[in-house]
Formats: sequence, C-alpha cells, structure tokens
Amino acid sequence: MTKTKIIKKWHFLLLMIIAMNFIACSSNDENTGASLQDGKSIVINDLAGDTGAAMGDATEGKVQRSFHTFLFRFSDQKQIWLHTKADSLQYMKTADWDLAFTGPYNSEVFVNNAKYQYNPGYEGAAQNTAVVLLNETYQNVTQAPADSEFDNSEITKIGWSSSESSPGWFYYSLSSHIMQAIPDRTYAIRLPNGKYAKLQLINAYKGNPPAVTDLNWPAPYFTFRYYVQADGSKSLNTK
Repeated sequence: MTKTKIIKKWHFLLLMIIAMNFIACSSNDENTGASLQDGKSIVINDLAGDTGAAMGDATEGKVQRSFHTFLFRFSDQKQIWLHTKADSLQYMKTADWDLAFTGPYNSEVFVNNAKYQYNPGYEGAAQNTAVVLLNETYQNVTQAPADSEFDNSEITKIGWSSSESSPGWFYYSLSSHIMQAIPDRTYAIRLPNGKYAKLQLINAYKGNPPAVTDLNWPAPYFTFRYYVQADGSKSLNTK
C-alpha cells in the first residue's frame, strides 16, 4: 500500500470517528426527540400558542395585537383558551388549571396562584401554590424542596431571563428577537391540589429546533415536560 493510500485510509477513518462521536453526542442531548421520554414524565410537543398574533404589523398571515392567554392542566393536558371576558370569568379564579401561558408569544408562564395580584388566578382558589427554581438537569431532580423553600420563594413568573440570577426560562436577544431556552433549569412546583411536580420548559419554536436563526420560524409552539407525584409525596424521581 502506498503512502498516499495509507494517508487517505487514516483520513477516512478519522472522519468516521468524528461522525460517530457527533451522532453519539446528539443522541445524548437531553432536549432532543425521544430522549425527552423517560417512561414517567408527560412530554408535550409543539403545543400551539396564539399563532395568529404578532408583535409587529409586517408579519404575513398574522395580526398585530396582544396574545391571547391559555391555561394548561397537568392532569389531562387540557388547554383552555381565554379569548373573551366570559372565558376569563369562567376559568381564571378556579383551581382547575396549573399553568398560564401569557404575554408576548405566550412565553411568560405563571403557576396558578391566588395571592400574587398579576397572576391570572389572583383572588381565586389556588391559595398555597409556589415555584422553586432548581439549577439542575430535569433527570437529576429527584426530590421536591422542603415546604419552607416553597413558602419563602419569591418567584412569581417564569419568563424572560435578563440575567443568570433571574428565574426565567429563556434568554431573549434584542438584536435578533429570538428566544433561547436556558439549559439545566428545572422548576419544582407545589400545585393547587397540594401535590408536587417538576417542570422543564424546553422550546417555543415548532419542531423543537436546537437553535433558531430565522426570525420567522413558526412560533409559539411549546415543547415541555413535567412529572406530578400522584401519591402526594415529594419524590420526583423519573430515572
């Protein structure tokens, strides 16, 4: 075998090794496709928000207006839209929902809470709910925090994270106007029914792309996963 053929052979093998490593790394990404499934959690893929609204007036097929809020119930994955004042009167002050997706592109998420005046559930039935941010991968959160941590939590909304210390779930670029979910953020929740859950908000763009560079990528389409401990204990192990 000539020296040139040997070099070409080793070059080919090197490319194969790099490709195999890339595939392996991609399959280990906790936020891609089937890897979100763990046999215990509920995975929501591409839940459509208010796709008819837009922030500006030059978006084809959309209308410049405020985004309609929708509620989400963990127990049966029901999505409840608040299109009218009658809808709000019927649903907002009840304990019959867990999350509210509000604000621009429905990206500001509230846990149903009766005590915070800007919460959609203000003065309603959800009297003892709370959220704690855990800077940990979803799989590694196996236990809900102590009730004292929930009681002392000051998190009122999960939205745009303006700094590392912010409890938000995504960064937002003022230049590109694109949202990017922050990795390794899991939210422990004390629900309206007193049970404990964990939540990971993963993406607001259709198809759960690892990165978005196109301002016109279809949005909002939410990918997230959660686990509710049905027995009322603080065990949140989904491994």
